Amino acid sequence: MYTFSKEERLCSRKHLDLLFKNGSSFLLYPFRISYIFIDSPAEVQVQVVINVPKKRYKRAVDRNLLKRRIREAYRLNKQENLYKKLPADKGLLLFSIQFVGKEKYDFSFIEKKLIVTFKRFYSLILPDEIDK
Repeated sequence: MYTFSKEERLCSRKHLDLLFKNGSSFLLYPFRISYIFIDSPAEVQVQVVINVPKKRYKRAVDRNLLKRRIREAYRLNKQENLYKKLPADKGLLLFSIQFVGKEKYDFSFIEKKLIVTFKRFYSLILPDEIDK
């Protein structure tokens, strides 16, 4: 299941507003993660949006490079680090990955940090199941 289909992308303006107004968030450099569980029928468990700020990276090629690296790291690691541990009774997870780093990092660094970010996410939503 190493795909990143259209259904997994968070595009709905209503859901984006809900995520950024009512969602919880945490910072784990170089990412800022926002998340919220909603009761909404969907084919997938998680919808994600990936953000790289124009304020910090003026050139579109730099923003696109970072978004491609984050998207690829998410695609490769979502199944074993995000979906397997996700509680089914909480509904649809809206998930935002915002890049707040100051440098253009290589793929291996981004992948390692994204895995650590998933672990931190689980320690926040499931505090009784740490290190499982």
